[in-house]
Amino acid sequence: MKLTFLGTGTALPTGERNQTGLLVETDDRRLMVDCGSGVLGALATTDRGYADLDAVLLTHHHLDHLADLLPLLKARWLADAPSLSIAGPEGTAELFADLLDVHEYLREHVDPVVTDLEAGETTLAGLDVHARDVSHSMAGLGYRLSPAGSSGPAVVCSGDTVADPAFLSLAAGADVLVHDCSFPDDIETDNHATPSSLGKALSEADIDVETIFLTHLYPQTDGRHQEMLASIGEHYQGEVKFARDGQAITF
Repeated sequence: MKLTFLGTGTALPTGERNQTGLLVETDDRRLMVDCGSGVLGALATTDRGYADLDAVLLTHHHLDHLADLLPLLKARWLADAPSLSIAGPEGTAELFADLLDVHEYLREHVDPVVTDLEAGETTLAGLDVHARDVSHSMAGLGYRLSPAGSSGPAVVCSGDTVADPAFLSLAAGADVLVHDCSFPDDIETDNHATPSSLGKALSEADIDVETIFLTHLYPQTDGRHQEMLASIGEHYQGEVKFARDGQAITF
Protein backbone atom coordinates (compact mmCIF):
# COMPACT_ATOMS: atom_id res chain seq x y z
CA MET A 1 0.00 0.00 0.00
CA LYS A 2 1.36 3.42 -0.93
CA LEU A 3 0.40 6.87 0.30
CA THR A 4 1.36 10.08 -1.54
CA PHE A 5 0.72 13.59 -0.25
CA LEU A 6 -0.49 15.59 -3.25
CA GLY A 7 -1.45 18.62 -1.17
CA THR A 8 -0.88 19.44 2.50
CA GLY A 9 -2.00 23.06 2.57
CA THR A 10 -5.17 25.08 2.93
CA ALA A 11 -7.21 27.79 1.26
CA LEU A 12 -4.32 30.23 1.86
CA PRO A 13 -1.66 29.59 -0.83
CA THR A 14 2.01 29.52 0.16
CA GLY A 15 3.63 28.50 -3.13
CA GLU A 16 4.99 25.42 -1.35
CA ARG A 17 1.83 23.51 -0.47
CA ASN A 18 -1.12 22.64 -2.69
CA GLN A 19 -4.56 22.49 -1.18
CA THR A 20 -5.69 19.16 0.24
CA GLY A 21 -5.18 15.90 -1.64
CA LEU A 22 -3.97 12.42 -0.73
CA LEU A 23 -3.39 9.45 -3.05
CA VAL A 24 -3.84 5.90 -1.73
CA GLU A 25 -2.61 3.05 -3.94
CA THR A 26 -2.66 -0.72 -3.80
CA ASP A 27 -1.05 -2.95 -6.45
CA ASP A 28 -3.85 -2.38 -8.94
CA ARG A 29 -6.20 0.31 -7.61
CA ARG A 30 -5.86 4.04 -6.91
CA LEU A 31 -8.09 6.26 -4.79
CA MET A 32 -7.68 9.97 -4.08
CA VAL A 33 -8.92 11.57 -0.87
CA ASP A 34 -9.97 15.18 -1.59
CA CYS A 35 -9.06 17.21 -4.66
CA GLY A 36 -8.18 20.80 -3.78
CA SER A 37 -6.54 23.37 -6.02
CA GLY A 38 -3.16 22.21 -7.34
CA VAL A 39 -3.84 18.55 -6.67
CA LEU A 40 -4.55 17.67 -10.31
CA GLY A 41 -1.11 18.93 -11.33
CA ALA A 42 0.50 16.94 -8.52
CA LEU A 43 -1.42 13.82 -9.55
CA ALA A 44 -0.19 14.28 -13.13
CA THR A 45 3.41 13.99 -11.92
CA THR A 46 2.87 10.59 -10.30
CA ASP A 47 3.98 7.43 -12.11
CA ARG A 48 0.48 6.56 -13.29
CA GLY A 49 -0.87 10.07 -13.80
CA TYR A 50 -4.47 11.26 -13.58
CA ALA A 51 -6.02 8.95 -16.17
CA ASP A 52 -5.25 5.86 -14.10
CA LEU A 53 -7.46 6.63 -11.11
CA ASP A 54 -10.45 4.68 -9.82
CA ALA A 55 -12.17 6.95 -7.32
CA VAL A 56 -12.23 10.25 -5.46
CA LEU A 57 -13.34 10.25 -1.84
CA LEU A 58 -14.31 13.64 -0.38
CA THR A 59 -14.08 14.39 3.32
CA HIS A 60 -16.34 17.45 3.07
CA HIS A 61 -17.45 20.11 0.61
CA HIS A 62 -15.25 23.12 1.31
CA LEU A 63 -13.68 24.52 -1.86
CA ASP A 64 -10.08 23.83 -0.84
CA HIS A 65 -10.96 20.11 -0.81
CA LEU A 66 -12.68 19.89 -4.21
CA ALA A 67 -11.60 22.82 -6.41
CA ASP A 68 -9.81 20.53 -8.89
CA LEU A 69 -12.63 17.99 -9.13
CA LEU A 70 -14.19 19.27 -12.36
CA PRO A 71 -10.76 20.01 -13.91
CA LEU A 72 -9.84 16.40 -13.12
CA LEU A 73 -12.98 15.11 -14.83
CA LYS A 74 -12.42 17.31 -17.87
CA ALA A 75 -8.79 16.18 -18.17
CA ARG A 76 -9.89 12.55 -17.97
CA TRP A 77 -12.54 13.12 -20.63
CA LEU A 78 -9.94 14.64 -22.98
CA ALA A 79 -7.58 11.75 -22.20
CA ASP A 80 -10.36 9.24 -22.94
CA ALA A 81 -10.06 7.78 -19.42
CA PRO A 82 -12.77 5.49 -18.03
CA SER A 83 -15.57 6.67 -15.76
CA LEU A 84 -14.62 7.65 -12.23
CA SER A 85 -16.35 6.91 -8.92
CA ILE A 86 -16.90 9.84 -6.57
CA ALA A 87 -18.10 9.47 -2.98
CA GLY A 88 -18.41 11.74 0.00
CA PRO A 89 -20.67 12.91 2.82
CA GLU A 90 -24.38 13.50 2.43
CA GLY A 91 -25.04 16.04 -0.32
CA THR A 92 -22.13 14.99 -2.56
CA ALA A 93 -24.42 13.89 -5.41
CA GLU A 94 -26.40 17.12 -5.19
CA LEU A 95 -23.22 19.18 -5.10
CA PHE A 96 -21.89 17.49 -8.22
CA ALA A 97 -25.17 18.07 -10.04
CA ASP A 98 -24.98 21.76 -9.09
CA LEU A 99 -21.41 22.00 -10.39
CA LEU A 100 -22.54 20.62 -13.73
CA ASP A 101 -25.31 23.23 -13.80
CA VAL A 102 -22.53 25.81 -13.89
CA HIS A 103 -20.54 23.94 -16.55
CA GLU A 104 -23.31 22.35 -18.57
CA TYR A 105 -21.13 21.44 -21.55
CA LEU A 106 -19.47 18.78 -19.40
CA ARG A 107 -22.72 16.84 -18.95
CA GLU A 108 -22.39 14.98 -22.24
CA HIS A 109 -18.73 14.16 -21.62
CA VAL A 110 -18.41 13.11 -17.97
CA ASP A 111 -20.53 10.51 -16.23
CA PRO A 112 -19.03 9.53 -12.87
CA VAL A 113 -20.84 7.33 -10.38
CA VAL A 114 -21.51 9.69 -7.46
CA THR A 115 -22.48 8.30 -4.05
CA ASP A 116 -23.46 9.87 -0.75
CA LEU A 117 -21.91 8.14 2.26
CA GLU A 118 -22.91 7.93 5.89
CA ALA A 119 -20.84 6.88 8.87
CA GLY A 120 -20.24 3.14 8.56
CA GLU A 121 -18.49 0.70 6.26
CA THR A 122 -18.44 0.34 2.50
CA THR A 123 -16.05 -0.67 -0.31
CA LEU A 124 -14.63 1.70 -2.92
CA ALA A 125 -11.89 1.14 -5.51
CA GLY A 126 -10.85 -2.14 -3.97
CA LEU A 127 -10.54 -0.62 -0.50
CA ASP A 128 -12.58 -1.19 2.61
CA VAL A 129 -13.74 2.24 3.74
CA HIS A 130 -14.79 2.85 7.33
CA ALA A 131 -16.30 6.34 7.57
CA ARG A 132 -16.78 8.22 10.81
CA ASP A 133 -18.27 11.67 11.51
CA VAL A 134 -15.86 14.49 12.32
CA SER A 135 -16.42 17.89 13.91
CA HIS A 136 -15.83 20.85 11.60
CA SER A 137 -17.67 23.96 10.43
CA MET A 138 -19.66 21.80 8.01
CA ALA A 139 -20.62 18.14 8.05
CA GLY A 140 -17.80 15.82 7.08
CA LEU A 141 -16.34 12.35 7.35
CA GLY A 142 -12.94 10.93 8.18
CA TYR A 143 -11.95 7.54 6.80
CA ARG A 144 -10.00 4.40 7.57
CA LEU A 145 -8.83 2.73 4.34
CA SER A 146 -7.41 -0.75 3.90
CA PRO A 147 -7.27 -3.32 1.07
CA ALA A 148 -10.68 -4.96 0.74
CA GLY A 149 -11.10 -8.11 2.79
CA SER A 150 -7.69 -7.71 4.37
CA SER A 151 -6.52 -7.25 7.93
CA GLY A 152 -3.31 -5.80 6.51
CA PRO A 153 -2.15 -2.19 6.14
CA ALA A 154 -4.45 0.70 6.99
CA VAL A 155 -4.35 4.48 6.65
CA VAL A 156 -6.69 6.87 8.46
CA CYS A 157 -7.46 10.35 7.10
CA SER A 158 -9.19 12.83 9.39
CA GLY A 159 -10.13 15.54 6.93
CA ASP A 160 -10.77 18.88 8.63
CA THR A 161 -11.74 18.41 12.26
CA VAL A 162 -11.10 19.29 15.84
CA ALA A 163 -9.14 16.72 17.81
CA ASP A 164 -11.64 14.13 19.00
CA PRO A 165 -10.77 10.90 20.86
CA ALA A 166 -13.93 9.27 19.50
CA PHE A 167 -12.71 9.76 15.93
CA LEU A 168 -9.11 8.92 16.79
CA SER A 169 -10.15 5.49 18.07
CA LEU A 170 -10.73 4.65 14.39
CA ALA A 171 -6.95 4.76 13.95
CA ALA A 172 -6.18 2.01 16.46
CA GLY A 173 -3.55 -0.26 14.93
CA ALA A 174 -3.26 1.80 11.74
CA ASP A 175 0.04 2.15 9.90
CA VAL A 176 -0.54 5.85 9.21
CA LEU A 177 -2.83 8.52 10.63
CA VAL A 178 -3.06 11.70 8.55
CA HIS A 179 -4.56 14.38 10.79
CA ASP A 180 -5.48 18.05 10.59
CA CYS A 181 -3.18 20.29 12.65
CA SER A 182 -3.93 23.64 11.09
CA PHE A 183 -2.53 26.14 13.59
CA PRO A 184 -0.06 26.54 16.45
CA ASP A 185 -1.48 26.62 19.97
CA ASP A 186 -1.62 30.41 20.26
CA ILE A 187 -4.12 30.77 17.40
CA GLU A 188 -7.72 30.22 18.45
CA THR A 189 -9.84 27.89 16.34
CA ASP A 190 -13.02 26.00 17.04
CA ASN A 191 -13.08 23.79 13.93
CA HIS A 192 -9.50 22.54 13.51
CA ALA A 193 -6.97 20.69 15.63
CA THR A 194 -4.03 22.42 17.31
CA PRO A 195 -0.95 20.61 18.66
CA SER A 196 -1.98 20.60 22.32
CA SER A 197 -5.57 19.59 21.58
CA LEU A 198 -4.37 16.80 19.28
CA GLY A 199 -1.83 15.55 21.79
CA LYS A 200 -4.44 15.46 24.56
CA ALA A 201 -6.97 13.68 22.34
CA LEU A 202 -4.39 11.10 21.28
CA SER A 203 -3.53 10.46 24.91
CA GLU A 204 -7.20 10.04 25.79
CA ALA A 205 -7.84 7.76 22.83
CA ASP A 206 -4.87 5.62 23.94
CA ILE A 207 -4.27 4.12 20.50
CA ASP A 208 -1.28 2.48 18.86
CA VAL A 209 -0.47 4.12 15.50
CA GLU A 210 2.82 3.54 13.70
CA THR A 211 3.21 7.10 12.35
CA ILE A 212 1.11 10.27 12.50
CA PHE A 213 1.46 12.87 9.76
CA LEU A 214 0.21 16.42 10.34
CA THR A 215 -1.44 18.13 7.41
CA HIS A 216 -3.83 20.96 6.42
CA LEU A 217 -1.11 23.39 7.45
CA TYR A 218 -1.89 27.10 7.38
CA PRO A 219 0.97 29.55 6.73
CA GLN A 220 0.94 30.37 10.45
CA THR A 221 2.59 26.99 11.08
CA ASP A 222 5.66 27.88 9.00
CA GLY A 223 8.83 28.04 11.09
CA ARG A 224 7.05 26.58 14.12
CA HIS A 225 7.12 22.86 13.44
CA GLN A 226 9.49 21.91 16.27
CA GLU A 227 7.44 23.93 18.73
CA MET A 228 4.26 22.21 17.57
CA LEU A 229 5.81 18.74 17.79
CA ALA A 230 7.01 19.51 21.30
CA SER A 231 3.48 20.54 22.28
CA ILE A 232 2.06 17.24 21.02
CA GLY A 233 4.90 15.40 22.75
CA GLU A 234 3.83 16.72 26.13
CA HIS A 235 0.83 14.40 25.88
CA TYR A 236 1.63 11.75 23.23
CA GLN A 237 4.97 10.01 22.77
CA GLY A 238 4.41 8.24 19.45
CA GLU A 239 6.06 9.17 16.15
CA VAL A 240 4.63 12.40 14.69
CA LYS A 241 5.85 14.13 11.53
CA PHE A 242 4.84 17.05 9.34
CA ALA A 243 3.64 15.98 5.89
CA ARG A 244 5.03 17.71 2.82
CA ASP A 245 3.80 17.86 -0.74
CA GLY A 246 5.17 15.06 -2.92
CA GLN A 247 6.09 12.86 0.02
CA ALA A 248 5.38 9.17 -0.61
CA ILE A 249 5.26 6.35 1.93
CA THR A 250 5.00 2.64 1.21
CA PHE A 251 3.81 0.30 3.95
